[in-house]
Amino acid sequence: MSNIAGDESLRYHSDPVPGKISLSSTKPCATQKDLSLAYTPGVATPCLEIKKDPENVWRYTSKGNLVAVVTDGTAVLGLGNIGPAAGMPVMEGKGVLFKRFADIDAIPICLGGVRGADGNTDASKLVETIQRLEPTFGGINLEDVAAPACFDVEAALKKQLSIPVFHDDQHGTAIIALAAVTNALKLVGKKIEDVKVVVNGAGAAGIACAEMFVSAGANRANFAMFDSEGAVSANRPGLTPEKQRFAVGARASTLEEAMKDADVFLGLSVGGCVSREMVASMATAPILFPMANPTPEIMPEEAVAAGAGVVGTGRSDFPNQINNVLGFPGIFRGALDVRASDINENMKLAASMALAELASEKIPADVMNVLANAYPADAARGVFDGNIPLKHEFIIPKPFDPRVVPRVARRVAEAAMESGAARISIPDFDAYESSVAKRVVATS
Repeated sequence: MSNIAGDESLRYHSDPVPGKISLSSTKPCATQKDLSLAYTPGVATPCLEIKKDPENVWRYTSKGNLVAVVTDGTAVLGLGNIGPAAGMPVMEGKGVLFKRFADIDAIPICLGGVRGADGNTDASKLVETIQRLEPTFGGINLEDVAAPACFDVEAALKKQLSIPVFHDDQHGTAIIALAAVTNALKLVGKKIEDVKVVVNGAGAAGIACAEMFVSAGANRANFAMFDSEGAVSANRPGLTPEKQRFAVGARASTLEEAMKDADVFLGLSVGGCVSREMVASMATAPILFPMANPTPEIMPEEAVAAGAGVVGTGRSDFPNQINNVLGFPGIFRGALDVRASDINENMKLAASMALAELASEKIPADVMNVLANAYPADAARGVFDGNIPLKHEFIIPKPFDPRVVPRVARRVAEAAMESGAARISIPDFDAYESSVAKRVVATS
């Protein structure tokens, strides 16, 4: 089957033309007059207006709807350090999702010459290159840049650029995971400030998820974190600053030990590393998010059989898929629409809460029809039913739910305005959410 899937994917990417994205014009170019307006001599007029007032770039160019999807190919989609050219199909795919779900034009930027002698990311080279993109783009989506360099790159760019910079592998995963755990905790009757959390996988996504939980009220002292070398503990030399914040001392030396009486498990590591016995040793009705792909740390049915209260994975063929596509399209839509200078912690929390609240809202008939078409098996099982559809197999909305991007965009824009990151205001958020919904439908 894998060969068939591989052949089908290669055909998809090569026929009828290579790749998955193309450039289209938003203005007519069919007559001599059109040509003179689009290029010389007419184009000189907006150029001079922008020269006179740089803010006019937002009025006369596509900058306000352009996002650069930037990678150096050092940590591509579970494939590892395969290089920028090999990462291009992933970046194109991200562009497809930006356009399909949020009508954002995203351009893949796959960078060479930004590595050190060891073949790993040279953070200073990557930062220096990306900062030169600022005049063209309204936002930067960092993608598949390996840890620990990704932390330094994002932090430096946030300081230097006046447009939003967002490392989706970190924050996209964290935003969706927080939305999922927020609703899962409601179902099992626990509070985030009380729960003990085990994180297996201390890369960019694992650390970002843990930090996001802390931002939402989790107690940092209640975390046990593990990486490929074992427990992230205070007596371990050579820890990065990001890992040091979750050093747990001697509280747990093995994953098996840490799982005892834990309330939440986050897996961003390797398949099959969690056993039924480990789940059974956890607290009552534990929440497990084994998100390793394609094989989770433990299969959902095994986790449930061992006593799990709620389970979510990274796969679309199991309930509660923790998928970044629920986040980044709406996050950038909202950030671009208020011309945000940053995607800050308040905006990220707002995106997460938007997703959590949607899972508890009665689904309108027109949306139900869309979901029934996209997810017929789930619809047949009644997954989307109820005045409050929130249930053990529906803790976050589905990617094809047309309410997702408009709601996330609204909450992000609101948070940007409230936190001072917005440079323009939206006067009517009900009207704005409705306009984004219409825009998304028109694009799709």
